Amino acid sequence: MQRGYISADVGKLAPFKYSPKAGQKAGWTVTAFEPETGYSSAWEIVKGEDGHFLKQNYHNITESFDLETRHTRPAIIAGDSLWQDYTIEVQFSPNALMDQCGVMFRYQNDRSYYFFGMDGNRLMLKLVDQVTAPYRPFERVLASRRFEWETGTRYGAVISLREDRIYALLNDSINLLAKDNTLNHGKIGLTTDVPADFFQVEVKTLNSEKRKLRRKRRKLANATAIRLEENPKAVLWKKVKTIGYIDGNHLRFGDLNGDGQKDVLAGQARPEYSDDNGYCELSCLTAMTFDGELLWQKGIPDSEISEEHHNLPLQIHDLDGDGRKEVIYVQKNNLIIAEGKTGKILKSVSLPVTGKNNDNLEKEHSCFLYFCDLQGKDRDGDLLLKDCNSVIWAYDTQLNLMWSLPVSKSNYAYAWDFDNDGKDEIATGYSLIDNDGTLLWDNHLSIGGEAYAVTAARLNHPADSSLKMIYAAGDWGMLLKDTTGKIIKHNPVGHIQKVSIANYRADMDGLEMISVNYWGNQGIVNFYNAQGDIYNTFEPGPFGSLCFPVNWKGDGEEFFLLNASPGDGGMFNGKGELAVAFPDDGHPEMFNAALDVTGDVRDEVIVWSHNEIWVYTQDDSPRTGKLYEPVKNPLYNYSNYNLIVSRPGWNQ
Repeated sequence: MQRGYISADVGKLAPFKYSPKAGQKAGWTVTAFEPETGYSSAWEIVKGEDGHFLKQNYHNITESFDLETRHTRPAIIAGDSLWQDYTIEVQFSPNALMDQCGVMFRYQNDRSYYFFGMDGNRLMLKLVDQVTAPYRPFERVLASRRFEWETGTRYGAVISLREDRIYALLNDSINLLAKDNTLNHGKIGLTTDVPADFFQVEVKTLNSEKRKLRRKRRKLANATAIRLEENPKAVLWKKVKTIGYIDGNHLRFGDLNGDGQKDVLAGQARPEYSDDNGYCELSCLTAMTFDGELLWQKGIPDSEISEEHHNLPLQIHDLDGDGRKEVIYVQKNNLIIAEGKTGKILKSVSLPVTGKNNDNLEKEHSCFLYFCDLQGKDRDGDLLLKDCNSVIWAYDTQLNLMWSLPVSKSNYAYAWDFDNDGKDEIATGYSLIDNDGTLLWDNHLSIGGEAYAVTAARLNHPADSSLKMIYAAGDWGMLLKDTTGKIIKHNPVGHIQKVSIANYRADMDGLEMISVNYWGNQGIVNFYNAQGDIYNTFEPGPFGSLCFPVNWKGDGEEFFLLNASPGDGGMFNGKGELAVAFPDDGHPEMFNAALDVTGDVRDEVIVWSHNEIWVYTQDDSPRTGKLYEPVKNPLYNYSNYNLIVSRPGWNQ
């Protein structure tokens, strides 16, 4: 392998995009990292006297000798998840004492594996499996013995696996034996809380195992090929050059010019007015069609792309109900309504000041805009505005402030008529707010962590018509509550910012949910049934995803979009199997969305980078007749953080 870092600085936008540089090199993948600076330079290839070796630089221990994170440890993996019985030989040298350094095997994901190596003042063979509470991994010691290890000493580890028998040997003299059948297959990996050098990694297996592995791979490849052939293929519909227009994930979609077709609105943020607290300010708006026609532009586009991760307060909506779309946004401490067709400002009001930018000039950089019906007019003509910390404001159609309220920290809201009075209530953070701004309940103090976003759905209708509240609860994982705030189900699966809900499995009752982990255990995909129980988990790669449900076939069962990479992504079914692959044609891969653009009710997949937008549709498009047409979150409430619910429906 060539010298250089395997770890990479993926930036704070990483949970919402495909980042191919996210720690992959020469068959190795960095599988666990945090946003702290040290993690971006943790793993590197270094040249030594005897050739190249793998070095881990990050110290996962505080000055008071506590672990920075117990649920996240520097880790790097390789191999095949189909591996079962094999022998792994590793030579390594810890460069500091304290906590653990060693080898992972039968690795499922970075929250589920076996470990052999030093742990404190012991040599340890243990099972690490899914946690039972936030920040607390489940660890079961299978065998151990006291061992005083020394820094700078090269140790040789050999682990042999035969069915449920595990034999581990250190330096040809110290052995540990165990029997455990919790995990019967998986990759190999290296993990260490302290700086360490890894000199040699070799995996061996019997010829009979090699033959068995080849048969499994052929069977899997054949099944995948059949599945890809059965489903409509992704073909290019249109592509548009957008050099200098696009900043990160800040595209909005809607009919701006009134011709009945969806258009594109691109927003850019001013980097000089952005900070780590979530504040950012629009500097340029560009409206265009999917044919590339420029409708209008406000501000000067900047090719020095900032890639800010924050939500931009920007939406397309027919706010006044006159049948024509407006563009609503926040800029320079003003809440603005502009004509969708021309960008002409129709109304503007000043906003309260709550934040400061990097230049210490007082600015209001709001986190999101959300439209709902607070007055019972049977139309989403009211507007919620929230900063990224603790205040939410409610405005009517004419931008008159109706009320404001301090709330717990969150990144998005969800409105629903929970009490059936004809007016929406608002869920944000761990709070529920009545339409008039009265706080109905708040239980964030009893939960801890940040609720990035919340939504609500009848997950098992008609068998169970009760409404459930679904939370992407950050480090607390995924939560289900009833409408009184009582926790029904808690899955502490790691750091969750995105959950999507759809009919992913036609053979299961109700709707299914999918979440994708990021910070700490990025890339783990969990599948939940209508009761909130996990029925499948897999780890396709160390990438973030917006988990878009995609109505690709129109037959009542949806796929979810991992990312648009031909090699690392695709659309997957509710079993975690690749269902649609993207062609290797040079298309953008960084950002994506799924919505109906061509008009046959099925979704297209829109992919973009800073310089261009491509749209993929089905190779049998358009289709007519009876087609699945689920009801999804309205485009005028789109956000990086919104949790998408796809409720069943048909076009006829």
